[in-house]
Amino acid sequence: MGGPAYLLQGLALWRTRPRLMLLGVVPAALVLLLLLGALAALLWRVDDLAAWATPFADDWAEPWRPLVRLLLAAAVVLGAVLLSTVVFTGLTLAVGDPFYERIWAAVEEQLGDAPDGDGLPWWRSVRDGLVLAATGLLVGLLLLVVGLVPVVGTLTALLAGLALGGRLLAAELLARPLEARGLDRHARKELLRRRRTTVWGFGLATQACFLVPLGAVAVMPAAVAGATMLARDLLADSRDDASGQPR
Repeated sequence: MGGPAYLLQGLALWRTRPRLMLLGVVPAALVLLLLLGALAALLWRVDDLAAWATPFADDWAEPWRPLVRLLLAAAVVLGAVLLSTVVFTGLTLAVGDPFYERIWAAVEEQLGDAPDGDGLPWWRSVRDGLVLAATGLLVGLLLLVVGLVPVVGTLTALLAGLALGGRLLAAELLARPLEARGLDRHARKELLRRRRTTVWGFGLATQACFLVPLGAVAVMPAAVAGATMLARDLLADSRDDASGQPR
């Protein structure tokens, strides 16, 4: 099954378990308002930021000076939007952990063979979450630097942002159900590597929905449910590979 299919399965829970899914709307809406405020502040000053970053273009003739600064401003905004999808996911999962834990647990119980125990110690989960958040921030800063290159840099930053953002988004969403089964950050990285295309497909589909106005609020609970289903299949495939059985 392809990555986007897991998100569609998660979205189906809006029909079968609407009350459960509504639990995930409140924290998602609160975090979205916070990030929209930050993006609005960026848009307000992005022209000044582009001019500050390109003093070498002050003496350039028309239309090159405004064109270069427009491309830089576009790269900054696009980079911020793509980075915000990863930040949104991390913050929403942290703020709404009790709500999303109920969604995760309900999916596990519905599918059967739910994990026993509490998984990783809480401090290891926090550490892994901080590492992932720092990785997302670093990726955002690198994309911003790449975006400073006129024309080519903007396109490269956009494509790289979509690819890397989708990967980080999927890793963030898959962390909770995999941690519950005792997988630390290194073990999760290896597991995700084995089905890289499926994981990326899930992350990109989720990211695309997050870029739609208010899409993040409605899709976030579905993404948590879909990630739980994907995590189970990743582990099942890993066990089949280890035993030599066909998938």
